[in-house]
Amino acid sequence: MVESVCAIVTLMLLVAFAVCFVRVVLGPTLPDRVIALDMAATVVVALILVHCVESGSFYYIPAAICIALLSFVGTVALAIYIQKGGAS
Repeated sequence: MVESVCAIVTLMLLVAFAVCFVRVVLGPTLPDRVIALDMAATVVVALILVHCVESGSFYYIPAAICIALLSFVGTVALAIYIQKGGAS
């Protein structure tokens, strides 16, 4: 049961990642691209955690936490950059 649910969730997350990637490439403004990159990082973290649940090993959880923290810091840095008028 867990394997089939993990497979379905993985497929849904891959579709979400593809949509985020399209938004990063085609996004009309810089804030759209920043939000799409943050969402893509969140999807990657979710994919890592689904893999951990599916395989039963939890070795990749610190990597998922690091990716989430770096994504947050990067989003805040880009928001400050945009706020100060760095991108027009």
